[in-house]
Amino acid sequence: MTASSDVTPPGWTDPDEAVEWSDEVLSRAELRDGDRILRPASGTLTKRGRPPLDNPKRQVTLRLDSDLLDQLRATGPGWQSRINDLLRKAVGV
Repeated sequence: MTASSDVTPPGWTDPDEAVEWSDEVLSRAELRDGDRILRPASGTLTKRGRPPLDNPKRQVTLRLDSDLLDQLRATGPGWQSRINDLLRKAVGV
């Protein structure tokens, strides 16, 4: 008996419905001859993820009273951002 797999195979995409690549996109694409790279990719094709922030947040460890933390968490998703806003107002930033 074969083992069942939880992995669902990707759906089939009709090549006729694929988006056509523009000349501008092709000019930035990596060009290969087998395993040899003739021209590396350039531009947005090489950048992944979000752009870096000018002033990124930093992770800290902070001890709070249990009743205060319970009340803040009870306000729902985004409670950590609300703590950040409350602290900024309290400090005057």
